[in-house]
Amino acid sequence: MRERSIEPVYTSAVAIGRALFGSWRLRPVISGAENIPASGGAVLAITHFGYLEFALVEWATWLHTKRRIRFMAKKEAFDKPVVGALLRSMKHISVNRKAGAAAYADAIVALERGELIGVFPEAGVSASFTVRDLKTGAARLAAEAGVPLIPVAVWGGQRLMTKGRKIRWAERLGVQVSFTFGSPISVAADDDVAATTDALRDRLQEMVDQLQREYPVSGEGQWWQPADLGGTAPTPAQAAAAEAERVRLREA
Repeated sequence: MRERSIEPVYTSAVAIGRALFGSWRLRPVISGAENIPASGGAVLAITHFGYLEFALVEWATWLHTKRRIRFMAKKEAFDKPVVGALLRSMKHISVNRKAGAAAYADAIVALERGELIGVFPEAGVSASFTVRDLKTGAARLAAEAGVPLIPVAVWGGQRLMTKGRKIRWAERLGVQVSFTFGSPISVAADDDVAATTDALRDRLQEMVDQLQREYPVSGEGQWWQPADLGGTAPTPAQAAAAEAERVRLREA
């Protein structure tokens, strides 16, 4: 059963996103869309290689089910006057990375009332374009709320907007963005969430590997391709070192 509540701001945001993606002539290729629940709560655990995955996954979900996703986003975005007002009006959830208990509680309430919650368990963009180690929050949410955990892999979105890269408008035209919505993972209240999280990471990387194999554009020598597949992206070790240095400078 589809959601029938009227949310003008969210509906307008979806329309603007669709218009933008249409102007770029993006080519969505979606597999596993039948794994998106038609109703009821679920946690979508999404790969994070670029800054637009939230909008891209909502786009793919809307095309199939017309459902809205409530994303967990960092508090800094909510602190911006205009952006924060929009995020709150769309019922997204503010996450204080140093004190996340309130956001976790809000997400549980949303799941229990039948919402889709979007989570980026890597807790940041992966500059190596490989799946990093995951935080356990997605598995814990699914276990406590008694809802399915759905792995979602996105490939190609990093070619539109990502960390440390200025991308010209023309480079975005006609880009294929590939999505896989994986089979739901059941997480019981007494399951080992660390083990579930490790299994989730492995599943996400398998899905990304498949999307990369099927991608119609060669990534050989390209900045958006992982180093181990012939691209010029930093290796996971190099990306981790750069991220650690950014954190050190920010905290200093």
